[in-house]
Amino acid sequence: MIDRRHFLSTSASAGVLAATGISKAAGSRPSPPNIVVIVVDDMRFDEFGAGGHPYLETPHIDALAKSGVVFRNAYHTTPLCSPNRACILTGQYASRHGIIDNTSRSHASHQLRTFARELQRAGYETAHLGKWHMGNDPTPRPGYDYWVSFPGQGEIEDPELFEDGRLRKVDGYITDLLTERAIAFAARPRRRPFMLYIGHKAIHPQIAQRDDGTVDVASSRGFVPAPRHRGRYTGKAFKRRPNYGLSAADRAGKPVLAAALDAKHSAQVQKSFGAEVLDEQVADATIQSRAEMMLAVDEGVGRLVSALGSQLDNTLFVFMSDNGSFFGEHGLSVERRFPYEESIKCPLIIAHPAGIPGGRSADTFALSVDIAPTLLEAAGAEIPDRIQGRSLMNAARGNTTGSRDAFLVEYHGHENPFPWIANIDYRAVRFGRYKYIRWLREDNAHELYDLTADPFELRNIADTAEQVPTIKRARELMAALVLESLGLSTRG
Repeated sequence: MIDRRHFLSTSASAGVLAATGISKAAGSRPSPPNIVVIVVDDMRFDEFGAGGHPYLETPHIDALAKSGVVFRNAYHTTPLCSPNRACILTGQYASRHGIIDNTSRSHASHQLRTFARELQRAGYETAHLGKWHMGNDPTPRPGYDYWVSFPGQGEIEDPELFEDGRLRKVDGYITDLLTERAIAFAARPRRRPFMLYIGHKAIHPQIAQRDDGTVDVASSRGFVPAPRHRGRYTGKAFKRRPNYGLSAADRAGKPVLAAALDAKHSAQVQKSFGAEVLDEQVADATIQSRAEMMLAVDEGVGRLVSALGSQLDNTLFVFMSDNGSFFGEHGLSVERRFPYEESIKCPLIIAHPAGIPGGRSADTFALSVDIAPTLLEAAGAEIPDRIQGRSLMNAARGNTTGSRDAFLVEYHGHENPFPWIANIDYRAVRFGRYKYIRWLREDNAHELYDLTADPFELRNIADTAEQVPTIKRARELMAALVLESLGLSTRG
């Protein structure tokens, strides 16, 4: 059993520090763990203290990381809210589950075969709290005993929440409201394990849209921290990565990106969206506000950990995001759709004091589609054949046998709300030290990066003579992985 103090070194309740074991009879299997999944909206892989943020303080998330395993090579299979949330919940690629973009797919999302359904069948009491965002319908989906959600993107302050069978306005800050409900659910007396999924609104901005899909700048509020945290990081500077901005060489090697940015600067787009939405530099004030929003998320982690008390030892935590975000890298502003590392890389922590040795990091590839089979294996539940991901339980325990050596990222373009990126459909494959990107709407448009020599993806080497064998291998892998994503081949 690992030292639980890593979890609780910053928790409010010192009484929870008492060591507790899992109750089990001699020779019997351990009790199925409680499961807590926390998904933060638009959080970058480096947007917490232990992830490398220069000033953001997240002591509770950092404590979770110290007690668990940090996956340093975790990735989103589709870097966009709706499809990737469905990937997390189903263990399937977007091509398979059908939620391929942020278009409202309320009816389709009621049909998703999620891990919550499987856990419910296995005897778990299940809860969904927060963002669903696969359609604007906030009503309960199958597989959940307790449901609290909100329409579409939701509101940051004084939101409408669907709970107790109806939609009603609730006073308060959305992160705190979800934390309070999570604690109340986890503290219920029960004789069976629970699964609690928290989909935070943070750290997404509050953006108002007109009926035609364009952004109403005057009514949008951007990133809104909790009142107690506003101004905490005023004047702090975020150290920019070497790929900040779009150099001439970078632009020459990324023609699809360059065309999208040119379209973004058209007079019509400028008129419809305004300078705040189109800021390529991502001002330090914006990054400060995002960091201040994360403080309520971190406090919520600490409050929940403390409230679990004696249940903590046998609770499995997954902490992650639904996609990344750009802070001006490659000239992209608070964007997440492009297949570069800032967008597709995921913060991922898995911790289970009684079942996983903590204080480690793992370098194996881990994907959003891997979460569902991981939870089902941990629970001792059946993993259906339809699930395309692979359980990370072995990797979390230090055994890399069966880990993947390549994976696919896919994106399906759609026009609204940002028309300048309507035609950026792509498939990308990571293998070894390389990333290969094929842009589907353009003839022969492709990119190859050696991430060991060029971790910031500054030099596209796809058309260099020495990379012909690498390109051939990349295309072979991509073809096989695309078939797998469609469910037309068996898992390799």
